[in-house]
Formats: sequence, C-alpha cells, structure tokens
Amino acid sequence: MGTPETSREPCPDRILDDVGGAFGMGAVGGSAYHFLKGVYNSPSGTRLLGGTQAVRMNAPRVGGSFAVWGGLFSAFDCSMVYVRQKEDPWNSIFAGAATGGFLAMRQGPAAAGRSALFGGVLLALIEGAGIMLNNVLSVPQDMPISMDEPTAGMPMGIATNQEQAGQQAVSESESAGGLFGRWFGKGENKESVSISGGGGGSKTEILESFDAPAVPNFEFK
Repeated sequence: MGTPETSREPCPDRILDDVGGAFGMGAVGGSAYHFLKGVYNSPSGTRLLGGTQAVRMNAPRVGGSFAVWGGLFSAFDCSMVYVRQKEDPWNSIFAGAATGGFLAMRQGPAAAGRSALFGGVLLALIEGAGIMLNNVLSVPQDMPISMDEPTAGMPMGIATNQEQAGQQAVSESESAGGLFGRWFGKGENKESVSISGGGGGSKTEILESFDAPAVPNFEFK
C-alpha cells in the first residue's frame, strides 16, 4: 500500500489534478450549503426557487475559491519537492502555511502570519491523520496456523486429500481381509463335511478349505 505522498500524481500533473478536485469539492459543498440557506431564508411559497437562485449565484464562487487554494497549494508543494528533492509530509505542511500566508497577504503581515500558522497546523493535522490511517490499514492480518504439515513439495490441500484417501484404502483392505480372510485363508480354517454311509452311519471328515484336487494321470500301465 502506497503512502499518501507516493500515491499522488507526479508533480507537473498534480497541480491540474488538485485544481479540478478542489473546484469540484467546493462546488458540490457550496451548492448544498447555499441551497439549504436559500430555502431557509426565502419566504413561504418560493423556498425552492430561492434555494435554486442561491446555488446559481454562490456555488461557482465557492468552487473558484477552492480551486485557487488547491492550485496554490499544489504549486508550493511542487516547489518544495524540487528544492528538497524528496517526498514527505513536511512538503505539504510548508505548502499549507505558504498558501495561507499568500492568500492573506493583502490584509497585512499580521493577518498573513496568522493565516500561515493556521494553514500549517491544519495541514499537519491532515498529514498526521493520513499517516495514522495508513499505518492502521497496512498492519498484516494474523493468519491461522494449521496443525497438519503438508508433504514436502506438495500443496497443503492435495497432501491432505491423499492422506485421507490412503487411510480410507487401508481401512477398506483391513475390513476386506477380516471378512474374506476367514473364507479364503491358506489352511487356517477347515470345513467339516458330513458323509452318509450305506449302513445309516455318518462319517465326518475334516477337509482343508478349497484344497486343489489331485491331477488325474492318464498314462497306461
């Protein structure tokens, strides 16, 4: 995030930019103020007309005054940048004091000094508030720390998904081994086969589970 000084326009273009912005701010603010004042001071039945006339008469004058102040401020600011060869809040503070003193020069040295002091203090407050706001907005947010460590060279989401898939496959193989291992185990389980004889008796034989039968021999002896 840039500072208030570095985020502004370059110095030659800064003057025109500040003149236009100051004129727009003065015209809009002056229109609102003088419209309400004209509505309040007009007689009943002509309040809307009185507010409109007050805006038409006074809003351009207020916008022009703001434009003059903004143009002088930017000119002094660019002069300080050229003299000091650096961009910092002191340029704006000196420019504000010089602008206030220059505009009150016709009223005498005392009035010019007071206006310069007021302009310097006002710009110092504005610059201080801008620096504080910039510091507050530029503080990084604390990111939550994850307890699971991802595999080296692999994003965290992919590593977590692969670990979950591996655990699921292991659990399925264990369950399958527990179910089918009892049926297809290698000689571990035996089946009991009951064979009925001709005399009505029965003979029980223990056979190996799924033992392969002997291969028949077809050689003549």
